[in-house]
Parts: sequence; C-alpha cells; structure tokens
Amino acid sequence: MMEFGCRTDKGLVRVNNEDFSGSATELDLFVLSDGMGGLESGEVASRLAVDTVLDHCRKAAADSSLALVGEPIPGVSNVSNRLASAVRLANATIYGESVRKQPGQGMGATVVAVQFTDGRMSIAHVGDSRVYRVRDENLEQLTQDHSFVGEQVRQGTMTQEQADATHLKNVLIRALGIDSEVEVDVSEEFVMDTDTILLCSDGLTRDLSDAQIFEILADAEGPQEAAHDLVKLAKQAGGGDNITAIVLRPASRWACARGRLGVWGKWFGR
Repeated sequence: MMEFGCRTDKGLVRVNNEDFSGSATELDLFVLSDGMGGLESGEVASRLAVDTVLDHCRKAAADSSLALVGEPIPGVSNVSNRLASAVRLANATIYGESVRKQPGQGMGATVVAVQFTDGRMSIAHVGDSRVYRVRDENLEQLTQDHSFVGEQVRQGTMTQEQADATHLKNVLIRALGIDSEVEVDVSEEFVMDTDTILLCSDGLTRDLSDAQIFEILADAEGPQEAAHDLVKLAKQAGGGDNITAIVLRPASRWACARGRLGVWGKWFGR
C-alpha cells in the first residue's frame, strides 16, 4: 500500500482549474490529468481522462477477461498493458466528446497514471505532466515530455536552459483527444521502501527547479505536507498555471517510523 498526499490549486493567473486527479486506492492506482482547450473544455477533458482510466482499471480488476483497447505492448506486465489500454480508451472518449460537442474547437488533456503491484510501479503517460522519483538523495524524472521543446532537447538542437526560457515550452506534440488514436508511453520501475514518487502537472515544474522540488520531497514529514509545500512554493514563484502534485511513499516506510500500519493522506479539493 502507498501513503499519498495531493494538492491542487488554480494558481494566480488562471480563472479556473483544468487539472484533475483521482485514485483507486484498492488498486494502488493514481492518475493526474491537465486539461487543454480553454473555457470549460479543459476541465471536461481532464475529468474524462481520470474517470475513464479509473473506471476501466476497476472493471478489469473485477473481470479479467475484459478486452484491452489497442494492441498489447510486448515485454511489459499485464498491469502495464491494462494502464495503456485505459489511456487509449480515455483518448477515444475525449476525442469523441470533442467531435460531438465542440467540432473544430478541440479538447485535449495530458495524463500520467501509476499503479503499484508486487514491488513494481507501472507508468503510462501522454503529454508533459510528469512522474519523478527520489531515491538515494537523487531526483530523477521517469517520464519524457511529449512537447516541442522536450523533443528539441532530446535531439540536441536546444539546451535545457534554452528550453526553459522559450515561449514554446507549452506546445505539445502528443496529447489525449487530439486524434482518434494516441501512442502511449509505458514503463516499469522497481520500488524501494525509501522511494518517494511525485506526479505533477506542468504548472509545478514551470515555476520550480529540480533542486527546489527535491528539497521539499526530501525534507517533508509526510506526503501530504510535501504536496502542500510544493504547490505553495510554486504559487510564491509565480503561479502562472494550474498546479497539482501527488506525492506517494510506501506505507511500510511510515508504519515503521510511526509505529502503525499505513497512514493515508487526504485529497485536498479542486
């Protein structure tokens, strides 16, 4: 079981909050989405993304014969393939809603989903919301941004410093709801009892450096305090976008430290 904390805020510039997050704690499954499209479209898209992923995985847990959406990915676990299936279904759902309600206007979202089983973390993601891990005094980004500047950095045509400074850093090359089908990045990581995992929208990473993120994750007493402090600091640094942080740590780590079995954070609302 994972202990978690979550905090979300619309920031200091945006009128509404297009981030949405949720969990199926019985599955150790956590999902975050950042909506796009303006007005209420982004809110609709992010909620559809999270709700669809959670619903699909819950149905699959109850009925193992439930068909996958799309082709299975070779070399990864059933859990990871199910997460990818759920994200593909979320893409189709958002795309269909966009065509039905807002033809020509567009509706989209990023998504990151993680699920923990048997000491392993499955990750599925599309867009530029991120998953980080703190291990052995190091902060590591476990996902790659599906953005224009992210691709330029990977190809060596732009430095990270140039990427951080350009006005093009919010241009995505892959997102849910843009096309009828989407490519989902899937990976798997072993989990250690000392790990801390962060899921976040780009409203956090635009205003905070990796060093600032690491310091809060390393120093916070628990996941909820860490999520709260991350969002608070991002607002103090500018708060130019919606900000959401989900912080996860193995409950056994805190059970040993606090002398009880599992401590659960609370979701702080939208």
